[in-house]
Amino acid sequence: MLALAFVVAALQQPVAPAPRAPAAPPPVPALPPQVGDTSPFRRLALPAPNLIREGSGRPGPRYWQQRADYDLRSSLDTATHTISGTETLRYTNNSPDTLTYLWLQLDQNIYRANSRGAALNPTDARFSGRGFEGGYAIDYVRAVRRLGRAAGRAPLRTTVNGTMMRVDLDGPLAPGGRAELEMAYHFEVPEHGSDRMGRLQFPAGWLYEIAQWYPRVAVYDDVRGWNTEQYLGQGEFYLEYGDFNVSITVPRSYVVAATGTLLNPVEVLTATERARLARAIRSDSTVAIIARAEAGQPATRPVGPSRALTWHFSAKNVRDVAWAAAPSFIWDASGYDGVLIQSLYPPEANAGWARSTEYARHSIKHYSEKWFRYPYPTAINVGGPVGGMEYPMIVFCSYRAGDRGLFGVTTHELGHGWFPMIVGSNERLYAWMDEGFNTFMNIYSGLAFYHDPGSQSRSVQQWAKFAASGQDEPPALAADRVPGRLLGFVEYNKPATGLYLLRQHILDDTTRFDAAFREYIRRWAFKHPTPADFFRSMEDALGEDLSWFWRGWFYRTDVVDLAVDSVRTRTDSSGTTSAIFISSPGGLPMPVDLRLSFADGKTEDVRLPVEIWYLGSHYLYERPVTSDLVKVEIDPAENFPDVRRENNTWVKTQ
Repeated sequence: MLALAFVVAALQQPVAPAPRAPAAPPPVPALPPQVGDTSPFRRLALPAPNLIREGSGRPGPRYWQQRADYDLRSSLDTATHTISGTETLRYTNNSPDTLTYLWLQLDQNIYRANSRGAALNPTDARFSGRGFEGGYAIDYVRAVRRLGRAAGRAPLRTTVNGTMMRVDLDGPLAPGGRAELEMAYHFEVPEHGSDRMGRLQFPAGWLYEIAQWYPRVAVYDDVRGWNTEQYLGQGEFYLEYGDFNVSITVPRSYVVAATGTLLNPVEVLTATERARLARAIRSDSTVAIIARAEAGQPATRPVGPSRALTWHFSAKNVRDVAWAAAPSFIWDASGYDGVLIQSLYPPEANAGWARSTEYARHSIKHYSEKWFRYPYPTAINVGGPVGGMEYPMIVFCSYRAGDRGLFGVTTHELGHGWFPMIVGSNERLYAWMDEGFNTFMNIYSGLAFYHDPGSQSRSVQQWAKFAASGQDEPPALAADRVPGRLLGFVEYNKPATGLYLLRQHILDDTTRFDAAFREYIRRWAFKHPTPADFFRSMEDALGEDLSWFWRGWFYRTDVVDLAVDSVRTRTDSSGTTSAIFISSPGGLPMPVDLRLSFADGKTEDVRLPVEIWYLGSHYLYERPVTSDLVKVEIDPAENFPDVRRENNTWVKTQ
């Protein structure tokens, strides 16, 4: 009302003659250029939210993703180690864009002598082919037309670019439309397929672990359009979800394990094996399907005249299919809440493989109950030449592993059933979103199995030593851009350690973290999240702006270095006050846990929030005391990866 009264009074004043125009004001000096915000607490720059990906981290009301359904028919020639296959791909365009071509991944082409992966990987490297030369032979690619006069098959033009193949469609694929392609191919299976697939000869015959074995359509998404990064060996995969109908023909003596549900058990299993499987799925303990004494014996194969058997599998809402085959598998199984847990391994495997199904059952149960219910009908661990690799419902672990090493690789590879098999992130670009998240989950799986709470605290300090070495790289780097010797540190251990710190020591509220992490999994199950979606979803559920943490830990190599600089005491009429001067000379701020020790023998622990560093890297903590302060220590429990602990303690000198 005061403002309104002032305006009314001004309007009632008599009108004065118009004054002369004033002289031009002196020029205003130019302001210095604005200095950008360089604070660690500045808001993390993320892509603008929209109706596809919301600012809350949720998929928006217009979120879309493509769908790819496959019919795969293949045969294995064990004399030439050749897989011959035909494929029908039904590709549904759920995008708002009209597509004129599709990109398919030809991962076997990494084994061509002139491939980019061959140039990057030394011959003896883990992700090399160890001198093997192979690759796809594509026999044909054609469109399947089912309606109208044009019904039939029409050859399609293709262009191969390394491990990618462009298929030009015979007509525009409009939004909501579906293209059906048919193709045939063959390739020789490498012995060492970049430690992701391969074969190994045992006394009873060859054991095959088969993956990246059919042309797989690339992801077309709202973020980047076609994702066409070459397969170079170290970076993994980004795939669409769909339903798979798979037929695998192998010699009669071979047993096959594959992604999905076996549809023709009567044709490929004996009555005894079928009965044992029925018992195993209801059992908490391990049941032998093919016992050690039975492995490789003719009685383990159904009687019949043919020299080959075709195994038929169905897998729903998965992003890939892999399989394994051998003539002498030991096979055991158990169940968890309707999920068939299986292990298949050669008699020559480490004796510790007898516990594989126990380890696998624990893992599926633990992850299901703690994070998100396992949605598939089976989980299979295969022992063979591959050291550790994951695919939907089936993983490959080294047959040489045993005891705690076998537990570790089993719980890790099966943990990938959640990241990236359920939460379908882009592994090629954001390895930390599957390897790091999974390694984080493995921490608690191991704690639940071995009850060794000190192991992760030791790991935090081991990480601090690595960070202090100056070798660290940001996890945000694509996997192929991380030096191979650092891959485990950067894309596995660092993200896992960071989430562990956030859960256990930064938030200091495990319940709140767990609820937020579960919500992220629930929101993005069977979808394609980006880093921004993860950061936003976690902050939305936690009620925290964690820009300082995401930036410093995932996008930079800032280190934690907290220090007690000095302590002063003053006494006046109000009493005695201690002034504790602390600093954060490292680039990554953290909450501060202080332990105060007094002359009377008492101690007190104080938590100072990370916000104390808002105004800079120095902070004064003052408090009244009734006894002399004789020692101040930062992080006495060594919960944080402080790279320079010698400046963490102040002790009063006499």
